[in-house]
Amino acid sequence: MAGGSGQVGTLLARAFLARGEEVVILTRGSGDLVGRAVGWDGASVGEWATELDGADVVVNLAGRSVDCRYNASNRREIMDSRLLSTRAIGHAIAQAARPPGVWLQAGTATIYAHSYDRPNDEENGVIGGGEPGVPDTWRFSIDVAKAWEQALDEAPVTATRKVKLRSAMVMSPDRGGVFDTLLGLVRRGLGGRAGDGRQYISWIHHQDFVRVLLWLIEHDHLEGAVNVAAPGPLPNADFMRALRRAWGIRFGLPAAGWMLEVGAFLMRTETELVAKSRRVVPGRLLDDGFEFQHPAWPEAARDLSSDWRARRGA
Repeated sequence: MAGGSGQVGTLLARAFLARGEEVVILTRGSGDLVGRAVGWDGASVGEWATELDGADVVVNLAGRSVDCRYNASNRREIMDSRLLSTRAIGHAIAQAARPPGVWLQAGTATIYAHSYDRPNDEENGVIGGGEPGVPDTWRFSIDVAKAWEQALDEAPVTATRKVKLRSAMVMSPDRGGVFDTLLGLVRRGLGGRAGDGRQYISWIHHQDFVRVLLWLIEHDHLEGAVNVAAPGPLPNADFMRALRRAWGIRFGLPAAGWMLEVGAFLMRTETELVAKSRRVVPGRLLDDGFEFQHPAWPEAARDLSSDWRARRGA
């Protein structure tokens, strides 16, 4: 697993270990990892490639965080970290005597166009970037998403099934994650709608995220793009209202558009993360018979809030 030191990678590594699997984390750093650590540079084939020979599954989650300002330097790092790591893994698989059965490649639901009125599934979804008036930061994110998938498509791999994970925001009670951040706003009375609140939020409970990836591993007819998202995306205003109710708070101060811009600047991030409408549905998973344990946000928010409290003794 490349990129296994992050929140999502840690969730997956724990799940694999609980099933009795051996987990190897390709990492450029040091520190506490869930699994056996093997060094790599994230860009070129090295001794680490032997770990892929005979492996059952390769999961690539590597990529610089997008929680930053999209200046020239950060844009280059965001793009390069994804493309170079994907190409390196592709070349390592291509030279393996016993190539892995499946390669699960991280991607993003951001690849779809900003949409209020229509859900985007894998078959009929509209890939973004060509809409008139799209902000430059939004177009950059879509360019990254498309280039990321293209790097997987171009990998010289023939004996390994390739799956593109078009993932929505993974909600878990772990510190520093998306849910922890949003809940922090709610707890401080700031959890109102963002902007006009019409933009859709696509999400997935962390337990379902893990279950989806296990499903994809076990069902070898599934390849190509798969939307890894709960079937119930909802507008930001409704999403935050449900989260406030789950926590037991009635009021949340809304944030106007200009407030989002100021806040993003001060926090050194971009408003795209909260302002773009991501209305994504898991068409292929539902057609294949996958059953979500947490399909609706109000129930998922209650479960996550309860888990958050229990972990912190609150």
